[in-house]
Amino acid sequence: MKKEFRNLYQKVFGNNAKPTLQGASIFELINKTYGTCNGFSGDIYSEATVRSCIHSIATHCAKLKPQHRKERTVIEDNLNRMLSLRPNPYMNSFDFIYKIVTQLLCTNNAFVYIHYDETGRISGFFPINFSTLRLLEYKGELFVEFSFCGGKRTCLPYADLIHIRRHFNDDDIFGSAQREVLRAPLDVLSAINQGIINTIKLSAGLRGLLKFKSVTPPDKQKKIKDEFVESYLNINNADGFATLDPSTEFQELKLAPQTADDKQTAIARENIYRFFNVSEEIVRSKYTEDEYNSFYSSVVEPIAIQLSLEFTYKIFTEKEIGHHNEIIFSAERMTFASNATKAEVIAKLMPLGIFSINQACEIMEMPKINEEFADKHIISLNYVNASKADKYQNVDGDDKGSKENDK
Repeated sequence: MKKEFRNLYQKVFGNNAKPTLQGASIFELINKTYGTCNGFSGDIYSEATVRSCIHSIATHCAKLKPQHRKERTVIEDNLNRMLSLRPNPYMNSFDFIYKIVTQLLCTNNAFVYIHYDETGRISGFFPINFSTLRLLEYKGELFVEFSFCGGKRTCLPYADLIHIRRHFNDDDIFGSAQREVLRAPLDVLSAINQGIINTIKLSAGLRGLLKFKSVTPPDKQKKIKDEFVESYLNINNADGFATLDPSTEFQELKLAPQTADDKQTAIARENIYRFFNVSEEIVRSKYTEDEYNSFYSSVVEPIAIQLSLEFTYKIFTEKEIGHHNEIIFSAERMTFASNATKAEVIAKLMPLGIFSINQACEIMEMPKINEEFADKHIISLNYVNASKADKYQNVDGDDKGSKENDK
């Protein structure tokens, strides 16, 4: 039976983290004294258009496949299985990448803690959802002090943290804050949505004046008005009729509240799409092959490169990197192409020996063939080694073949 636990903080950080560092000093940056950063507060993620953009990007990035490679060959070891299947006990690989990218897009910073066991081996990777953080220096080493909701704190070596940044400009360590940048477009969208809600409320109710044809005391006016409202606007009044005596006349007020039209609403949303570098077609999953390839090149691939570089540097030693160990976030299972395009690629590249039969089956999402020949690479006999082309055509270096033809 597996050992049960009831403290996630202890399970994730264990004895590797220190709540405080006695004697640590503030790590001073070049452009400001204190190295601090605010975590996710939920303010931009609660807006529907923003969440749709973030969800689209994070979902497609989560299709990336982390691989441990050495000299471009996938190494089937524990590290590779962990990253490609379950980086920690609470997340599969899809959820793991989705959470990292979501935090990156929400705060322009994402941190992943590399957890080591007692033997010094990596036992898990945990995205850190913090409230605030600050940089500390202790015995010549850089530490990050994370604060969490509920008052918990922990100090971790920066060397054990995978740090991904976005909009990396005005700060020496962290990505730039984006709340102020998004405030204007979010305010516009909020005003539009609120205007639509108010319009619906106004159109759903009856507005008007009760005109009395003779002088009526205020208390009697109020009584007649209340009786009219109770009779006509009561939810239990199924027939929708009310009565008034000849001394009172009802005059309806026609209200025409102004709201943003479709064009103005589209412009407001477009400002959000531009900020996240996506199009409405991507968000609504109505993209073409070319639109998706453009989205991959401009949005997904840069994140994949960031993840690959940072994971490689923080996981391996200088010696291991020198022996070409690396972590690659491969896009092999996310390329969007029609069957016609895939067939054309196979037809052109297989005769060059680039694909085996089983690799072609994988591209077409077909089951592999359990035969030895299916893993071999074939090449067309129409191609010849460039250095042997003359010999292949029976032409030697002194144009002997040409002289023979002249006879």
